[in-house]
Amino acid sequence: MRISLFPATRFLKALHSHQFPYTAAASPRLFSSAAAAITVMKLLYPNSLKLDISRIEGFPTSLVEYDVKQLIPDEHLDAEALITWTNTAENLKDAAERMKNLRWIQSLAAGPNDVLSAGFDTSKIKVTTGSGLHDHTVAEHALGLLLNSARRFYEMRDYQLQGKWPGHLGGPQPDRPAGSFRTLRDARVLVWGFGNIAKTLVPSLLGLGAKVKGVARHPGVRMGIEIYGEDKLAELLPETDALVMILPGDPSTRHALNAKRIALLPSHAWVVNVGRGTSIDEDALADALEQGKLGGAALDVFEVEPLPESSRLWKTPNLIVSPHAAGGRPQDAEPLIVDNLRRLLAGQELKNLI
Repeated sequence: MRISLFPATRFLKALHSHQFPYTAAASPRLFSSAAAAITVMKLLYPNSLKLDISRIEGFPTSLVEYDVKQLIPDEHLDAEALITWTNTAENLKDAAERMKNLRWIQSLAAGPNDVLSAGFDTSKIKVTTGSGLHDHTVAEHALGLLLNSARRFYEMRDYQLQGKWPGHLGGPQPDRPAGSFRTLRDARVLVWGFGNIAKTLVPSLLGLGAKVKGVARHPGVRMGIEIYGEDKLAELLPETDALVMILPGDPSTRHALNAKRIALLPSHAWVVNVGRGTSIDEDALADALEQGKLGGAALDVFEVEPLPESSRLWKTPNLIVSPHAAGGRPQDAEPLIVDNLRRLLAGQELKNLI
């Protein structure tokens, strides 16, 4: 366990040189009184990823590293701030019960369902998400799944494992044939859930020639892309070659893609999901694929994870199973932590607040 103590003199020197030069210089006694009056807040940060702590130092805080797989030690239950990443359910449940001084939890996950289900009193504790920390990795994975689907890399691999040459996938091929999804060029891609990840993904899709539309709760134009409300899905789905789902996991999105909406998609269309597994009715999706009513699906998230051995999805034709691999590596978390720590100490609204 690592502890980094806040040097009060460093903070006060900053005040002296930048904010209150006349007062501090004219009144050393006031300067000394301010040093004594500073309250140091304890912040716990996880050992589950490498953080550059030097970028977080300089505030009136003591920084303490903790083990996300163990209970918080008794001597640190007085902490007022907690950063979480891949904490065990037992760790979070115990923290919710025993950390009575908590004021702020910074989850580094885009959707902190683990924190919200642990029992923390969110009427007293501010919970902020890691939204924005996974944009590039998830967008990159979504693009990879789209290319895998269109160019049939998964099928080439299947043939390779059998020691067979997939001649039907090589050699001369028709260019952008109607009624198929074989390339992103001129493909009609519908992105359902148009947040930060979608905004990161879209430039790559446009660069490869896709025709992109979006669906979100609030329609409008973003990045030059027409965004429609969910009430337009019945019109949009029949004109879609690839549906990319990036919906959050909450009751309002459960089985958003159900049997009725799946039936609206063309029989050659592919579904890519890098949002939350609960947003798709998996049985309805498997039925459509087994009956040849849908081109395929590439899923990175599932209703139950890990995907049970008994799941029919393992053997469903034209379905790519990705083991929740799109995110899992928050990038550049320090600026978000520093910004929210500064806001907390200043009594301002926190970023990504639940």
